[in-house]
Amino acid sequence: QVQVVESGGGLVQAGGSLRLSCAASGSIHSINSMGWYRQAPGKDRLLVATITSDGSTRYADSVKGRFTISRDNAKNTVYLQMNSLKPEDTAVYYCNAVDVITTVYRTTYWGQGTQVTVSS
Repeated sequence: QVQVVESGGGLVQAGGSLRLSCAASGSIHSINSMGWYRQAPGKDRLLVATITSDGSTRYADSVKGRFTISRDNAKNTVYLQMNSLKPEDTAVYYCNAVDVITTVYRTTYWGQGTQVTVSS
C-alpha cells in the first residue's frame, strides 16, 4: 500500500503565497506522475498541476504564471508554490501519485486533502 500525505495549507490574504508539500511513501514500485487537484464546495475536483518523473509539467490555465509545481524524485515528494493567490483559489487541495506496477498496470493514490482559504 502507498500513503500520500499533504501539508502546508492554511489561510492567506489575497495576493499572498503558500507552499504545499506532498509525500508518497510505503510499498512504492515506481512513482511516475504526481499532481495537485482542487475541489471547491459544490464543485468537481479539477486539475491544478502535474509533473512527471522526467520533469514534464502541465498546468490549469487558471494558475499558469502564478503556481509552480516541482518534485524531488528521491523523496517521492511534490511541491506546489502558489503565488498571487486569489479568493477563487480557495478549495481543498488534493495530491495524487501514480505508481507504475508494470508497463500496463498502474495505480493512483490520493491524499486526504489540505484546505487552502484565500480571503479578500
